[in-house]
Amino acid sequence: MSRSAFRRSALLATALTVALTTAACTGNAEPASEPSKPPASSGKPTEKPREVTFGAYGTEEEVAAFQSVVDSFNASSTTREVTLKSWPDHESAVADVLAGNAPDAFLTSRIDLDQLVEGEALQPVSLLLDERGVDFGDRFSRDAVDAFAMDDELQCMAYSVSPMVVYYNTDIVDFDKMERRGFDVPSANDEGKRERWTLAQFGAAAQFASRRGDRRGVWIDPTLQGLAPFIYSGDGQVFDDDREPTSLAFSDDNTREALSETLAILRDSAVTPTNAQLARATPVQLFKRGELAMVAGFRNLVPQLRDAEDLDFDVLPMPTIDNRATVGDISGLCISADSEVVNDAADFIAYAVSDEAIATVASTGYIVPANTSVAASPEFLAPDDEPRSSEVFNQSIRYMVVPPFIDQREELIEAVTPLLEQLVTAPGPLDLEGLTEEIDLTSQEILSPVETEQPDESDTTDPTEDPTESPSE
Repeated sequence: MSRSAFRRSALLATALTVALTTAACTGNAEPASEPSKPPASSGKPTEKPREVTFGAYGTEEEVAAFQSVVDSFNASSTTREVTLKSWPDHESAVADVLAGNAPDAFLTSRIDLDQLVEGEALQPVSLLLDERGVDFGDRFSRDAVDAFAMDDELQCMAYSVSPMVVYYNTDIVDFDKMERRGFDVPSANDEGKRERWTLAQFGAAAQFASRRGDRRGVWIDPTLQGLAPFIYSGDGQVFDDDREPTSLAFSDDNTREALSETLAILRDSAVTPTNAQLARATPVQLFKRGELAMVAGFRNLVPQLRDAEDLDFDVLPMPTIDNRATVGDISGLCISADSEVVNDAADFIAYAVSDEAIATVASTGYIVPANTSVAASPEFLAPDDEPRSSEVFNQSIRYMVVPPFIDQREELIEAVTPLLEQLVTAPGPLDLEGLTEEIDLTSQEILSPVETEQPDESDTTDPTEDPTESPSE
């Protein structure tokens, strides 16, 4: 776990201790809602259920799974009725919340947490969920829970976590055949599964897969997210500081060394897709067609890959240079600071992270549950479906590097992506030193811009006048 992860763990432990101590001393915490029971027949009209809204984002299939969770909750209660609101992505969700249109409870991405906290849009959930018996210990990924700790509070409850892994076509990357032909391959465990590999073995697989026709071995997106696992694995750094970055750190010696080793594979035109291939299809589309052997991605790729015809695939963790490392996204369930039904919203979140409810969403294949019990269950591992090695997602969580909060994230990505594309895909000799310095300087214009001194409006001196000249008599 990174230093920042240890700090977050200590912070969360303090938050929960303070919250529980305060509740015990003051007795001001509102009690959890009692289980709903059908009203006794008294001849009086039944009260209208309290309305609760829940917001979630994702594909149609994901939203449909969330709807089934909402329906199950509603079926068990006569006093509350939850209505689902959906967005296509987390950007739309956070924009709506910050605009004052927050549902009572909602799904969010960890990368948006700082905006939500600074916008005072959240009701912390630490005490509310503890009152409802939600186990913050072994039943949930500690790294995922820690990621939502801020300002001495657990701001949202971890829901899902998705580390980046390598998807590979098992017909093309045939490790048994590679081993017989003398290629360096990852070792298999007692179950015959391969759970980790080196950068050299990753490169060997790319070369083996590219040996025939136009088929290519690998594609890694030339982006900060795509290159980050290789940089961290080589003991490099993506940012100069993991809390308040002022620059990217691509010119760091360890980062350059990690990039040099990685780019020896990614810049090899014999193993990466041609411009013509990329012009007619995305890397994922090429992978689904069997024209590309390996591609990096997240858990949300699984459903569409399962639906692809004649595709057999599995997953491996990101390759290792010095240490295991990857990146990814974490989602959480939050309560709006403006909600007038906080206890009901907390009841719903407690239900949504329960084994039964989260298994419903996990079975769609889109998410890796933060609930470790469900993550180890057949609903997620799906032993009869591909990928056969879904446990790789669970194992990779502990090696995730959580990025720092950056208000100008989109501006940073827009500014440096053309340089990263040049780093990975530009033909000809590579000036690694010059290009990495340019990447860092460009990032500094976004992360730590130099403020230009404004002229003093009280100064009436004519800038064209020579101060050494004597005024004319």
